[in-house]
Amino acid sequence: MAEQKTTQGNEREEVLLIRILGKDIRGDKSIFSGLTEIKGISWAFSNSICKILNLDKIKKIQDLKKEEIGVIEDFLKDSNVPSFMMNRQKDFEKGKDGHILGADLNLRKEFDIKRLKKIKSYKGIRHSAGLPVRGQRTRANFRKNRRKSGAVGAGKKK
Repeated sequence: MAEQKTTQGNEREEVLLIRILGKDIRGDKSIFSGLTEIKGISWAFSNSICKILNLDKIKKIQDLKKEEIGVIEDFLKDSNVPSFMMNRQKDFEKGKDGHILGADLNLRKEFDIKRLKKIKSYKGIRHSAGLPVRGQRTRANFRKNRRKSGAVGAGKKK
């Protein structure tokens, strides 16, 4: 796939789109910043991928060979990084550390919230009420989540 990028004047420059794990990434980005576009990969995780696979972080994604892209995808599917870098530490269902990427991450997050609501934990009750979960104050903030009531503020005279 190619996307056209306009520069100054009438020159048109072709920019390739590289597909990694179902996500199209612009080819003119570096490997380090391009990998962060995949959901579930942070800057630190992207840095560790480049270090473990001995990739040049500044190299453009469109300059990668198909074999290198395959190596990156295989590593991401079965990542071998320290447990503190993973986003599913001590997983409730599997009982071990893991790293989830892409649409699976959204799905797993929804299931976690549904489980919290079902067991009626404090966090689950806060989620179902539409209130902040992590202990933030609610007096001045989070007013957008409140139900519509007439006593929110002074009305404007016509």
